[in-house]
Amino acid sequence: MSTPSYTKITPALLDQIAAAVGAGNVFTDQGSLADYSHDETEDLRYYPEVVVKPADTAGVAALMKLCNENHVPVTPRGGGTGLSGGALPVFGGVLLSMERFKSILSIDTDNLQATVEPGVITEEFINAVGEKDLLYPVDPSSKGSCFIGGNVAHGSGGPRVVKYGTIREYILNLEVVLPTGEVIWTGANTLKYASGYNLTQLMIGSEGTLGVVTKIVTKLIPKSEFSVVMLGSFPENETACAAVSAIFRAGITPSALEFMERRGVEWVIHYNDIKFDLKDGINAFLMIEFDGNDMDTIFKDCEKVNAVLESFGCTDVLFADTAQQKEELWKMRRTMAESVKSNSVYKEEDTVVPRAALPKLINGIKEIGSRYGFESVCYGHAGDGNLHINIIKAGMSDADWKDRLKEGIAELFELTAALGGTISGEHGIGLVQKEFMPIKYSEIHLNLMRSIKSVFDPNSILNPGKIF
Repeated sequence: MSTPSYTKITPALLDQIAAAVGAGNVFTDQGSLADYSHDETEDLRYYPEVVVKPADTAGVAALMKLCNENHVPVTPRGGGTGLSGGALPVFGGVLLSMERFKSILSIDTDNLQATVEPGVITEEFINAVGEKDLLYPVDPSSKGSCFIGGNVAHGSGGPRVVKYGTIREYILNLEVVLPTGEVIWTGANTLKYASGYNLTQLMIGSEGTLGVVTKIVTKLIPKSEFSVVMLGSFPENETACAAVSAIFRAGITPSALEFMERRGVEWVIHYNDIKFDLKDGINAFLMIEFDGNDMDTIFKDCEKVNAVLESFGCTDVLFADTAQQKEELWKMRRTMAESVKSNSVYKEEDTVVPRAALPKLINGIKEIGSRYGFESVCYGHAGDGNLHINIIKAGMSDADWKDRLKEGIAELFELTAALGGTISGEHGIGLVQKEFMPIKYSEIHLNLMRSIKSVFDPNSILNPGKIF
């Protein structure tokens, strides 16, 4: 798919955009352009020509129709928390912010469903349904600032995927504005769907390249009454990772199972001024959560897990059952990304492999790093094989960091693919990972994806420059 020729925004076209969405929703001042020139992906910046913040579906539809007719690129943006450059306007044009779509439209307690707009902050939605004793279990680490629409665009997961599944399990239907300006609902508000191609699932994880989501119908489940958290300490990364698949082989399914490397914990303690007894000789941790409505059952699962951990050399298990204790442990895990970022020049990769392959993956990461001269801090959702690799510049020269590091990252992805995994579990491909797609996918795969893109977006105006 060749890069199309795009139209620059003229004063006349800007007037038409203002007429379509309302002048108060259009911003061209340098402050706004700078604010929306970046997300959380490294230090990359691409400036849009205009920032547009519509307040309703009709405004998005009018904007898309106008931009499609004039070949103006449009980059949709949620909360700006992305790590793959998916919200960067690499061709300028219009930055379409969905921040004014922030209403929870309904919570249907009879059908266990909710309808929300894409600009709703994930944690606010979780709390709102929680007040009705319901659970929306998709809770990425950035849940306090990320938008549900962005979660849909990236197929988000989070710690509780291991028991409850990714966001794909909880999206029933979507209202979508197509790149040409038409508005469709992708499916039905039903638990089953066998009526032709499932366009809802196609939209999930499409990274804003096929349409702009303006309403989301989610499935909800009853909220568990109790939860506990265990923190197991290990002398080695490999044994901690090996214990992960053994827990599931023992017939136990936690609600979350997270891996953390010692150095990441050290940086979290420093960055957040957390009091935590980090003992000598401990280099890895598994954080394991159980939830349910019967404490006896939860305690029995904890006892079984404790036996598995001990068999893999776990030296100590911390047990947390009060709200404060659990919050302190979760804070350590959830603030790890920002703690690492605050301490170093880094790049974050998002690999996922079958659970049993985690020891080989982390061994390979360290071996590749030693050959290329970079360090790494690893953590992630070990229960579903999803490991976040923070590559630390450390002693690498600026030249090697700029040029040679890509070879090392390619080797990381080649290892991941060889272990039966893929190059992103939840962060998406976006801008920064697209050059590595051929490591996992053949030209047949990529051409099928490009063909789908061209059907939805014949002029390639919507989030161009991403994935391919």
